[in-house]
This record gives sequence, C-alpha cells and structure tokens, in this order.
Amino acid sequence: MTDLPRIPLAGVIGHPIAHSRSPALHGFWLQRYGIKGHYIPMDVAPEDLRQVLEILPKLGFVGVNVTIPHKEAILQIADVVTDRAALIGAANTLIFRKDGRIHADNTDGAGFIANLRQNAPDWDPTAGPAAVFGAGGAARAVVAALIEVGVPEIRIANRTQPRAQALRADFGAKLQIYDWVRAPNMLEGAATVINTTSLGMSGKSDFRVPLDGLERDALVTDLVYNPLKTKFLLEAEAKGCTTVDGLGMLLHQAAPGFERWFDQRPEVDEATRQAVLSA
Repeated sequence: MTDLPRIPLAGVIGHPIAHSRSPALHGFWLQRYGIKGHYIPMDVAPEDLRQVLEILPKLGFVGVNVTIPHKEAILQIADVVTDRAALIGAANTLIFRKDGRIHADNTDGAGFIANLRQNAPDWDPTAGPAAVFGAGGAARAVVAALIEVGVPEIRIANRTQPRAQALRADFGAKLQIYDWVRAPNMLEGAATVINTTSLGMSGKSDFRVPLDGLERDALVTDLVYNPLKTKFLLEAEAKGCTTVDGLGMLLHQAAPGFERWFDQRPEVDEATRQAVLSA
C-alpha cells in the first residue's frame, strides 16, 4: 500500500478562523475538478505559528493561505518572499516547496484587479485618479495593484494620518494624502473609488463619509462582502455609478494558490460565487 500517491493537503491559518469562507471555496473547486485533496481551516495562535509551519509539510501539506493576524509575521518566517509581498508588507499565500523552503506571496492585489476586470469590463484604470479609503494591509495591496495597472494618481484618506503617510513613503509620489475630515474632497474627478476599511461590514461601524462628490461615471468598489451590497455601494448605485462588490476579490485571490497546490487553474464564475454565499 506504500506506493499509493500522497493526497495533497492545503488550508487556511488564522486566529480566529471559524468565520473563513475559504474552506467552502476551495472545497467547491476540489469537488468540481475531481481532485483528491483537502482544504482545512486551522486556528493557530501567533506564538505557535513557526512551529506549525515546520510541521505541516511533513503531514502532506503543499501550502496554506494565511489570514489575520499572521499576514505580516509570516514574512519573518518564510524562506522566499516575492517582491510584491515584500512591498505590501504581508503575505496571504504560502507554497511548501519540495526542497523544504517556504515560498510566500501576496495575491490580494491580483485578486482585486481580476474582480474589477470581470465585473466591470469597461473599466479603464488610466482614465483618472483613484480615491482609496483606508491605509491598512488591504489598502497596501490595492495601491500596489493600482500602480501596476497604470492609475495616474492615487488619493488616500485614513482615520489615522501616520499610516497614510507610511503608504506614501513606501509607494511614492503618485500618492496624495487627505485628512479624514477632508476625505469627501478626494472624490472630485476620481475615476475609481475604493473602500478598503472595515466600515460598513456587519458588526462594524457604518461608513459615514459623504459621497456627494462622486462622479457619475466612476467605478466604485468595496472590499467588504458581508453584506454583499454595503451602504457605500448602494449610495454609489443611486448616483448612477458602476459598482463591484468585494466577494469577487476573495474568489480571485484564491485562484493562484489553488493552481500551485493542486495543478488546476480554477474558474471563478457564478456557480463559484453561489457556493461561497450559501456556505
């Protein structure tokens, strides 16, 4: 029986992790493509992270996703860190290589752009400035991606000024910083508007920044996907803007890891969305 192939294992590491929709997503893909593999949620405390990552490859794991609070700490543990993960300062996808090394990448920015391309195919990133609410880890991934696709100017507003200033220091002169109280001003002439904060998420504070300055032809997207249609998106819709919800980013950021672990590029389609929404 020892000549049987080893079943590939993957999963997601966080603390807590019970809320994650990643197991439903990867489980759906594994079933769709008839792959004999498993994807497992694992609640790992920060003090146990290094030890767990050393053990997982020995158990048959080919890689894992990493979520809060481990996305930054993982960069100090991984043997190989991609340039984009280093620039963003966080990783969300690990590959356990056959040579024993841990490869860390960040696919959030690629997932963000793929979501817009799929759900707003007429979107032109070069059409004008982007306005970004927030300056946390998600904002860093979004900013890196916006620069890569040619957005000419990126306006940032964050509730605490130092984090926004740190973004500008890391990403350069394309970034313009706005005080949070003046955040509505950055909407004037903005072609792309993005909420990267948790404001508007179920159980969190409402998004209260006035959106009177939204341009009618702007593309507006929210990284929050619970609820799927946030008040931020509903208000933008009411003004005639094209809107894209945040669920697609979750789906698309997962695809590169799945492909590396299971040798199958998964399709992100309506059936995939429904499988995750019904989980």
